[in-house]
Amino acid sequence: MNFVNRHFPNREVTDRLSPEPTVSREPKWPLRYDAVEHVVLGADVATILFASLVSTLLYQAQYGQAAANLANALGLALVSAACLVCLLKTYGLYQPVELLVLRNQMRAVCLAWMSSVLFILAVYGFAIRPETSQHPGLLFAVLGLSLLLGERWGVKALLGRALSGRRFATTNIVLISDQPLAKNVGLSETLSMHGYLVKKRFSLPPLGFGPACRRRLTTRVIDYIRTCHLDQVVVEAEPERWPELRAFVADLRVLPFPIIFVPVGTTSELLRHPKRSLGSAVCVELQRGPLTPLECAIKRTIDVIGAGLALVMLAPLLALTALAIKLDSPGPVFFRQQRCGFNGRIFLIRKFRTMRVLEDGPVILQANRADRRVTRVGKWLRRMSFDELPQLLNVLDGSMSLVGPRPHAVAHDSEFDKLVRNYALRHRVRPGLTGWAQVHGCRGATPTALMVETRVQYDLWYIDNWSLGLDLAILLRTPVEVLRGRNAY
Repeated sequence: MNFVNRHFPNREVTDRLSPEPTVSREPKWPLRYDAVEHVVLGADVATILFASLVSTLLYQAQYGQAAANLANALGLALVSAACLVCLLKTYGLYQPVELLVLRNQMRAVCLAWMSSVLFILAVYGFAIRPETSQHPGLLFAVLGLSLLLGERWGVKALLGRALSGRRFATTNIVLISDQPLAKNVGLSETLSMHGYLVKKRFSLPPLGFGPACRRRLTTRVIDYIRTCHLDQVVVEAEPERWPELRAFVADLRVLPFPIIFVPVGTTSELLRHPKRSLGSAVCVELQRGPLTPLECAIKRTIDVIGAGLALVMLAPLLALTALAIKLDSPGPVFFRQQRCGFNGRIFLIRKFRTMRVLEDGPVILQANRADRRVTRVGKWLRRMSFDELPQLLNVLDGSMSLVGPRPHAVAHDSEFDKLVRNYALRHRVRPGLTGWAQVHGCRGATPTALMVETRVQYDLWYIDNWSLGLDLAILLRTPVEVLRGRNAY
């Protein structure tokens, strides 16, 4: 229902006070709800720096002043903090809603911290001069993780207490809405928990209200706002009403307060997409296009440098793997198969041979755990995804990237395209050695359409939300996911 007197032709606009929320008598914090994310992020950086400082000083006390360099340790701590923050930020784990889920926070912090420390220590040991290579790495890793987990427990407790006690600094708002009050039961209570206090609620008349009705509503709103302390004016309505709301909002501009429009209804879904400009026109991007030339150049540079360094560092291990394959079963070391890449182009993917057959045709049977075609060495290679490492050569020649949707055999592409809607949209970017789907456990065989659809959803999200930070997060998380061994085969 609408809060309008439907029995009178002039349709007088009525306004109603929302139920006054219970005001806590406990002192407010000088912190707004939307600042929690930045505070916790800064606390993570400070915690890691503190762990580095303490571990270095303890190490110096144990082994002497020359055993560790404080400036060098703090520099490594900053890099570790940057990696951790990047990972957690990418997954949205600094949002207050996520900070309240302690179990997910603990698990995410453990995985992100281990990935960051392993990556930093590997680079540190590979690139730093031998005379400065002594560093309390293990002590720093253990102390840093302990402090981060303790911090998360404290954040959850403080945040929960702040929400239940309405401790956040109050933001006074006036809500002007076309939604029935019954539809927003508990809205004032929820807003007050997050630091928003609805001082008064005005109801918009039904669609098609005239100038006289608008002027009466405007007068009521302005008269009330000028007699109270206010921070924001919030207008909640369906975007279809904007032509008639435009004049109403223009009348409210005499008020020295920000006016926020909250769209509701089906049309509001469009506003969730990124905004773009086309000349003088403002557009909504329904689908993200390919990367810009600059983004492509940066991603390609990272691919070449990363793949080149990985091949150099892993060369002895790759040689031992090739020897084991030759000794285990007859056949070539490498297995080449046609895959569908960027823009549907066909390329030959390189893998270590893990089976006694070399299938590449219109019909290919996916391997499973009890597959007798898999060799003894192949079982270990597939379990650790080590058979995929020759694809670093595909990264160097440009047919693949370090991060992107995993390519499937051409025969499987044709099959999956019939089962899953939008499957072909994965080909808008280069396929990757690892990807967003893989770090979420989507690895191995895909015997059901649901498993394929889940992977496609992850891949399309990655394509639409690509960033260098996201690529870094995926690369850091991949070794941990491989060690977990979820769905690997």
